[in-house]
Amino acid sequence: MPAACETRQPSRRPATLLAALLLAAPLLGASCAWGQAPAPLAERLAEIREINRFVPEKALPMLQAIEPEARAGSVQDKVELLAHLCLAHYYLGKFDQALAVCDELVRLGRLEKNNAAVAKGLLHQAYVKYAQNELALSHTLIWEAERLAGTTNDVELRMRAGISSAEAYAEDGNFPRALEGMQAIVTWTRKHGDKVHLVIALNSMAKLYVTMRGYDKGFEALDEAMALAAKTVSPGRLALLKATEYRLAVGTGQMTRALQAQLDELALQRELGAHSAVPYSLVNLADCYLKMHDHRRALAYGLQAFEAARALGNENLVATARVNIGQAYLAGGRVAEGKRSFEQGLAIYEKLGSKPELQAVLAEYGNALERAGDHAGAVHAYHRERALSNELFEKRRQKAMLELQEKYDADRKQRQIELLQRENQVKSVEIDNRRLQQRVWWLLAVVFALASVVVGLLYRKVRHANAQLYRKNLELKQQSVRDPLTGLYNRRHFQEFMRNYESADQRADQRGAGVSGDEMVSALFLLDVDHFKHINDTWGHGAGDEVLIKLADSLREILRETDMIVRWGGEEFLAFLPALPKSSLDEVARRLLNGIADTHIVFQGTRLSANVSIGFAPFPLGPGGEPLSWERAVNLVDMALYMAKGHGRNRAYGVCGFANFGRTSMEEIEQNLEQAWRAGFVEMSIVTGGYPELRASA
Repeated sequence: MPAACETRQPSRRPATLLAALLLAAPLLGASCAWGQAPAPLAERLAEIREINRFVPEKALPMLQAIEPEARAGSVQDKVELLAHLCLAHYYLGKFDQALAVCDELVRLGRLEKNNAAVAKGLLHQAYVKYAQNELALSHTLIWEAERLAGTTNDVELRMRAGISSAEAYAEDGNFPRALEGMQAIVTWTRKHGDKVHLVIALNSMAKLYVTMRGYDKGFEALDEAMALAAKTVSPGRLALLKATEYRLAVGTGQMTRALQAQLDELALQRELGAHSAVPYSLVNLADCYLKMHDHRRALAYGLQAFEAARALGNENLVATARVNIGQAYLAGGRVAEGKRSFEQGLAIYEKLGSKPELQAVLAEYGNALERAGDHAGAVHAYHRERALSNELFEKRRQKAMLELQEKYDADRKQRQIELLQRENQVKSVEIDNRRLQQRVWWLLAVVFALASVVVGLLYRKVRHANAQLYRKNLELKQQSVRDPLTGLYNRRHFQEFMRNYESADQRADQRGAGVSGDEMVSALFLLDVDHFKHINDTWGHGAGDEVLIKLADSLREILRETDMIVRWGGEEFLAFLPALPKSSLDEVARRLLNGIADTHIVFQGTRLSANVSIGFAPFPLGPGGEPLSWERAVNLVDMALYMAKGHGRNRAYGVCGFANFGRTSMEEIEQNLEQAWRAGFVEMSIVTGGYPELRASA
């Protein structure tokens, strides 16, 4: 589970509105009792508004009951109705209905030239698109809504749009801009808003500090919000503050405080009848108990969360509950039940198409199986996670190449436009010259000289532009074979290299004797960063990128200039070493393990270091003098790498050769390398590293 014990489903909900008693439903009908006239429509909408924020399942039928009256009322009444209907559908996970109502709200606002209505519609559309994992579109909608909200006098709308804008910058990784925006909206709210508005803004500030791991400042903002909230009567808003306290406590390792905050939030939700929010708290409680190694309670809350999520019809929450139940079973020794529950959760994530989420769950699955002693299952889970990681990595690489190509095409079009403009200028000059020739013959020589100078300058500029285009083409070709993050060769370049690698004469030369008659070989080394997901989860993806960059630099220092180093995918590196003594492979592995462990990595004031697991083998490799293809050799090295993972990490397993080959086959060895090794059919070398697996210091 994520470090902050939060549910996996994206859940940016809008800031709460004006303070009111949440269970205000009786007020809606009280004015009709004893023959009294109903309250004005605007008052009833205001009363429903706060109920909608915390108990949407109760608010939706109330809104539907007054919908005919509101649609027949004023433009403002219709705007408020549509805004609340959109949010109610969104809160209940009915995204198609929510988007349809939001579209109607935007059309109404544009028809009436009402910027506040358009801003509300765009903002609510952004929340839905965020929940559907369309982050780029969500951010675009938020920033347009913020621009329109700034033209209105609606305090609450401007505050809510400003908070969402800061959150969008944080999701893009632009934390300085996010913090600047959040501080500005808190300052603005102090001046223009009331106590409830300030509670909302301070709570959002505290949550941003959680994301930035600025926990001290987060607690300061939360304490001020708690003090202000105590002066209002709103159990729902207190529940939101308890949720933020829970995240801050988990982030600072105060698990007892986190647990109490989550229990308080759950009690408030049940008191309010906020059934749509209860499953999230149950999932968080199960996750927290897992982190506290209380597997019995984790299982109990996981089962409750599963039932509540299934009743709510939220498949993402059902999948999360299944994973928590599986972890509890595995930790309690019930391996078969744990695997079954995990697989059920994974099946839902696959159906939903959430591949980043599926990758994270597969990594958790592998770790849980490894702790439960099911090493074969763990290796299988790691294989699935790595295959998905490679797929996502390739998509990101293709996206980067497309962006680079688009930039290149745009530059080329701009150059063409400039050339056309210059050509037009030349034509204008020629026309002017002809007119001058007809009128002033004695200036003909001067005009021709001037035209020649202009054409010469243009010719030089065209040559300069062509030279720049040639350099850009060279850069593009170089970037197509390099990994954009580390500068190492990419997988495609290595595959093309190996298809053309070494003629028969070159291989014969390579097999000559080295020092003291030692056989000369090439070698393949496949390295995988240990616990790389933990680095990303703990310090963020920026830290993960910094680790990969520094490890790439270390590999260049440790290996020779003639060795090919490849970013194989995700956190994996492949090194191809030509022409070295076969007896030196173990020493190379030892240098790699220790050299990488000594790599100095600093990210945002924190010193990090990481280890790798390695699989290696000489190349060419094969039994009976029949070498395997390079693809099969890499596959064997990959299996050796996962043996190193499964046997404790921070070590290297090398395939040295084969024995008793008459009793087995290459296909059987490739099916299960470890079993073949233990049966005596494969000769392996094991090199262990001498440093701890992961360290960090301020």
